Amino acid sequence: MPDALQSLIDQSLLRQTAEIYATGADRRDKALWQQVLAEDCVIEGPGFTSEGRENCLPSLDALGTMFRGTLHRVHQQTVTIDGDRATGETYCTADHLLKGEDAILVWAIRYQDEWRREEGLWRFTRRRLIVDWTETRPVKVGVVA
Repeated sequence: MPDALQSLIDQSLLRQTAEIYATGADRRDKALWQQVLAEDCVIEGPGFTSEGRENCLPSLDALGTMFRGTLHRVHQQTVTIDGDRATGETYCTADHLLKGEDAILVWAIRYQDEWRREEGLWRFTRRRLIVDWTETRPVKVGVVA
């Protein structure tokens, strides 16, 4: 397969990995995170570091404890691929529906990412969460008819 075509395929798969991670966060789905986190992954952010896949999964429980719901949207992503390893930055907006009030906490996020291809799948080996800014705003909760 020509290098340019393989690069496009890998870029698409790396983005899909970020999207599966976001979906897993919103659904609190540990099985989804297990698909995209390497056994030795490290997730770090303001005030926390989790090392190893099994130690990262409880973050999903914490989200459920802190918020009524979340919605993560993956935006642009830049990657550099070197064989079976890749590095890059993934932009995301994360809405957090607050408990006890009809408001959302919005985070403008950048993840500094590292991946490794394992058995044909790209998995995160490191995700560093950077919150560029936050905003809290009122929201109407419920189904609109």
